[in-house]
Amino acid sequence: MSGKFEPKVPVNLNPPKDDPISVDELSKADGSDGQKCYVAIKGKVYDVSGNKSYQPGGSYHVFAGKDASRALAKSSVKAEDVTMEWKDLDDKEQTTLENWITYFSKRYNIVGVVEGATNME
Repeated sequence: MSGKFEPKVPVNLNPPKDDPISVDELSKADGSDGQKCYVAIKGKVYDVSGNKSYQPGGSYHVFAGKDASRALAKSSVKAEDVTMEWKDLDDKEQTTLENWITYFSKRYNIVGVVEGATNME
């Protein structure tokens, strides 16, 4: 089970940062025009710039520049589900969200935290 979320190719990650990233700054990091591409989960901001799936036209671009906690927990790519709210989700969805955090944490650098995030715990 511990290897379940391991990347196929080893990834060298930087130590996680806790620099504040404003919601406005996050929203601009959507991969457009060669910009960085970030996805936040429970307030932590991951740099997914190297993954084409999060870039414009990619299957997960709906998450780019946003806190996608709820959508990930619901395994949804619907724009209306891409919000930071997750505390009202059922146990199964919360477990799914924790699995996504593990998955992201093993693949992408944490570059900061959403400034003023209230959804971290």
